[in-house]
Formats: sequence, C-alpha cells, structure tokens
Amino acid sequence: MVGFGPAWKVAMTLGEQQRSTVWLARGGLRPTRQRLALAGLLVGDGMDRHVTAESLYAAVGTSGAQVSLATVYNTLRAFCEAGLLNEVVVDGARSYFDTRLDDHPHFYWEDSHQLSDAPAEDLVIAALPDAPEGMVVSRVDVVIRLKRA
Repeated sequence: MVGFGPAWKVAMTLGEQQRSTVWLARGGLRPTRQRLALAGLLVGDGMDRHVTAESLYAAVGTSGAQVSLATVYNTLRAFCEAGLLNEVVVDGARSYFDTRLDDHPHFYWEDSHQLSDAPAEDLVIAALPDAPEGMVVSRVDVVIRLKRA
C-alpha cells in the first residue's frame, strides 16, 4: 500500500494528468476538475493504494484543490460504480477504496486502522456455498484482521 506523501503538490505533472484522464475515460467518466484532482491523488503516480474518504479528503486539502468531503464521498462511489475502484468494508463503519482491481486478500491492521494487500498465493478458498436461487456470487472479499500479540 502506498499512502499520500506529507506534501502533495498543487499541480499534477503531465504524466499524472494523462494517467488520470485515461483512468477516468476507462470508466466512462467525464474528467471534471474535482474528478481529475481525486484521480490524480489515487492513480496519478501509478501506485496502488487503499484510502478512506477522510484520508483522500485530507490529501486533497493539502494539494490545494477545492473539494468538499461530500464530493469526495460521491466521487468515490461513482468511481466504484464505473469499475475503477473496489470498496473494501472492514466493519460497518469503515470502508476503504482500493485502486487494485484484481482479486486479492487484505490485511487490516487494527492498531493503526490501515489496510494493505496480503499475499494472494498463500490463500486457499476450497469452496463457497451455493448462492441463493436467482443470485450469483459477484466477488468474495477476504479481510484478515491483525492485532499485536
């Protein structure tokens, strides 16, 4: 997982802006000023990350962009609906948004409230129960909660 650096820049580089614009287009989303600002923080550097709406809002505030917390929430939902992010719910009150879209497990660090990728090659799911009639399994989220011993 890559977090946001202590001093995010106000302006994106040309490469970051291009990467963000292509990412939005892949989801069929128009590149508005707010979407570009958030996309730049999420995928501008090409690194995978896990963010909460609050951590993204804090990062956008230090970048100099003007985006409300409500806009951050709404935009993250739009990114998920467009297939650009996955939402990982660790409990009823905390959701993370993951830029990595392939199937993979996560570690949730209870002490620091951080989410990180867990090694997928060590995970074995032998079987799943049949989905109820008329339903299909859309995905399986595996969150391994960690605490100090």
